[in-house]
Amino acid sequence: MKQQIELIIPPEKLYEEGFFRYIASRKLNVKPSEINKIVPVRRSIDARREPIYRILADVYIGETPAESQPTYNYNSLNKKSKKVIVVGFGSAGMFAALHLIELGIKPIVLERGKDVQARRKDLRFLMREKIVNPNSNYCFGEGGAGTYSDGKLYTRAVKRGNVSKILEIFIQHGAHPDILIETHPHIGSNKLPKIVEAFRQTVLDAGGEIHFDSRVSDVIIKNKRVKGVVVNDSQEFLADAVILSTGHSARDIFYLLDKKKIKIEAKPFAMGVRIEHPQPLINEIQYHLKVKPENLPAATYNLSTKVEESGVYSFCMCPGGIIVPAMTGDGEIVVNGMSMSRRDSPFANSGLVVEIKETEWDKE
Repeated sequence: MKQQIELIIPPEKLYEEGFFRYIASRKLNVKPSEINKIVPVRRSIDARREPIYRILADVYIGETPAESQPTYNYNSLNKKSKKVIVVGFGSAGMFAALHLIELGIKPIVLERGKDVQARRKDLRFLMREKIVNPNSNYCFGEGGAGTYSDGKLYTRAVKRGNVSKILEIFIQHGAHPDILIETHPHIGSNKLPKIVEAFRQTVLDAGGEIHFDSRVSDVIIKNKRVKGVVVNDSQEFLADAVILSTGHSARDIFYLLDKKKIKIEAKPFAMGVRIEHPQPLINEIQYHLKVKPENLPAATYNLSTKVEESGVYSFCMCPGGIIVPAMTGDGEIVVNGMSMSRRDSPFANSGLVVEIKETEWDKE
């Protein structure tokens, strides 16, 4: 028999299996020895008073749960498979390539930046010499902006796709299984490079192609249909379709689409500044404690309000993180936040942004 219950666990007991059994047995009025397994389904922190963990869990009594972690198979493509060009190998490009393989279609990935390891050198050079490589930086390169700028797994669009599947694919490629149960899942910039490499290997093993240092410089159009692209002003790639997954920072792509008379759909955006705080200050405010207990993570916060009908809100809050330069060209001042898996920096930072509506674009 399986029953789903909520367990209230103090931080100091988070990793004590015996305590979990004790609490679950009292709540279900059974002996601890009758419980075969407790499987957490969702875990969150409630810090309205003294911090506690609220854990939604499946409790198995008199039965053993079946293996629940699914495995997604990416079978080898045949030579007759249709081909689709995927421009960009960030998160959107990676999952587009994997889904194409699931459909039996060969992805040809074109990434303007370098592979995830070679990219490290350009990031170090940017940090030390303040010189940006326009095609290899915190935005461009294998894994996209998320690889070296935090690695939060966050979306508001839970009704537009299978979010659990995305998390399961991350786990299959090396992420910690806890991302499935955490309210705010996070991988960390020190863990993501190996995971991104595993994504790449999956695509290659199935017969897909990945080309680095391959900036799309033109679009090939015949009979009013996109037939392919030109890379680095020289090499042509032809396919049955083209998927653009270039991210918002690839401004040259927007100019190219406008030049080629390809329809671009406008959407609102937000802009603002990034604010840094001492992490102990945020911990004290959020947890109401002078010293953070060992099993509590660095505290986060979320702010939102309205000013003259425009939304103002915190964005990409990085507890225990650092601020990094995220420009893609000279003469720019752009920053982002990142944190490692342990989130143990003495500082926290967050964007504070205001929405820019379409009606405001033409205002001086």
